[in-house]
Amino acid sequence: MNAPLTLRDIARQAGVSLATVDRVLHNRPGVRPDTVRRVRDAMERSAFQPHAAASELARARARRFAFVMPSGGNLFMQQILAHLGEMTGWMAARRLTIDTMATDVFDPTVLAAKLESLVGQVDGVAVVALDHPSVRAAINDLVDAGVKVVTLVSDVPSSRRHHYVGIDNIAAGRTAGALVGRFVGDRKGRLAIVAGSQALRDHAERIFGFSQVIGSEFRQLEVLPVVEGHDEDELSERLTIRLLKEYPDMIGLYNVGAGTPGVAKALAESGRADEVVFVGHDVTVLTRRLLLNGVMDAAISQNPGHEARAAVRVLLALVRNEPILSEQETIRIDIVMRDNLP
Repeated sequence: MNAPLTLRDIARQAGVSLATVDRVLHNRPGVRPDTVRRVRDAMERSAFQPHAAASELARARARRFAFVMPSGGNLFMQQILAHLGEMTGWMAARRLTIDTMATDVFDPTVLAAKLESLVGQVDGVAVVALDHPSVRAAINDLVDAGVKVVTLVSDVPSSRRHHYVGIDNIAAGRTAGALVGRFVGDRKGRLAIVAGSQALRDHAERIFGFSQVIGSEFRQLEVLPVVEGHDEDELSERLTIRLLKEYPDMIGLYNVGAGTPGVAKALAESGRADEVVFVGHDVTVLTRRLLLNGVMDAAISQNPGHEARAAVRVLLALVRNEPILSEQETIRIDIVMRDNLP
């Protein structure tokens, strides 16, 4: 991470004196318009925020946060990481450093050990968390050590984490259930659910919401037992192939997490993509293509950029003992289909 930019850096980039930058910054007269434009362009290119920088530089020390993210090829998580990378200038102005760490979040022992290793190393942690006693204990140990903890995407509400950043996953599951039920229409048949792990709180809540709606509003449909693909493409593909072979009356499929490439490949190669309603999560390069070619019918979307920015802002507010702006940090659920692709 580069050191925060100073007025001297801006003066060098704009090719002017430090005094000229100061005059532009405080809107004082005596600077030619083209010079003002050059200075402001240099500030904008560098994401220079003098008031935030001055406030942070006046503090005793810089801050360090850790983002503990799933290992593997989850495209949505990769989008969150990409958006964190875009915040470099914003973070530098606040003397803030973020370390991202890829971890097997499906293994409670591995995840708990990673969290425990951060005690005394960072000021704040954002974690995509497994709801497991070992993970809860590790989160509580971090809190007891004075570290601010935010759960991201998947919550552990029974822990003493300070805040959750993510969508209402029960509502997301209910939305998926309503979409599948309406798309299926009057047909009778079975619905499959492919999850990463029911130990992930977000997956468990989505399954609950989905089953709740199907059971109460679409009673001609039977929900099959959940299969777990651990968000892995190959495993999800094998499970979907097995489901399609075992249940010729399967007319709907809800993919709760990642592993979408595998699910979609199995569905497309079965020749049954037109008869099986397929609803999943998140808008990525892949799901965009699946929506366009008709393999996927709808995606329940959450904004990865909003989640990345919200997690950083919430941690920063917590370490500063400032209020969290709840309306700003609420993550919205969107329904995306081929006809309204962003």
